[in-house]
Amino acid sequence: MGVEHGGKAYRIRAKKVRTLLAVLALNSGRTVSWDALVGELWPDKDLANSRNALHANAARLRKLLESWGLDGHPNELVVTANNSYLLNLPRDATDATRFLHLAGRGAELLRVDPRRAGEALNEALRLWRGPALLDAGEGLLCRSTAAQLEERLMTLREDLVMVKLHTGGEREAIADLQELVVAHPGRERFSEQLMIALYRCGRQSEALDTYQRTRAWLRSELGLDVGRSLRELYQSVLAQDPLLDARA
Repeated sequence: MGVEHGGKAYRIRAKKVRTLLAVLALNSGRTVSWDALVGELWPDKDLANSRNALHANAARLRKLLESWGLDGHPNELVVTANNSYLLNLPRDATDATRFLHLAGRGAELLRVDPRRAGEALNEALRLWRGPALLDAGEGLLCRSTAAQLEERLMTLREDLVMVKLHTGGEREAIADLQELVVAHPGRERFSEQLMIALYRCGRQSEALDTYQRTRAWLRSELGLDVGRSLRELYQSVLAQDPLLDARA
């Protein structure tokens, strides 16, 4: 996690200061109570002087931001109000917020304008810089937000594949999907998309093999069978259903 300003990138070495900024940034423009912040900075400890420790880290954060030229007037960027702190920045000042907005926009456009959807989705993907909130802390908010962002990344990748399937990019999609299926064997949607792409490229037997491999993995690793959607797709491939070639 870091800060970019004026064409420069800044890193925060102190873990607690980094966590404090992460939590405030995730709630830009909204107050976060002192108790909530203490719970994020020291999730497994009950500090007797937790408020003093929080204020000390807030002071260190303010000093850092001022040294970088982000806060020309101390206490105007990190604001104290009603037993809370607030990061006085617009919501779209963080990559996470912009990522979610662009991903949502791309999903909305997918059925009506796949090419524009692809532009929004790829712009969102360019904001992704590795595991979400990797070094931001172990508190409940950071962990739950990281999980939500990682899940949104997966659905974004599914949407990007759909863009290719809607616009005749099946051959290009196959290589990406083969990697995604290996990396996420339990995510049946990737297997479905790979089966469709393979089928449209005249590789029906490989599409059927994809189904069998996914089914075998789910049974051996999770004790589950494939879902209804994947079963129905398998039957459609066997029957060479003309609808499989429809890109609408």
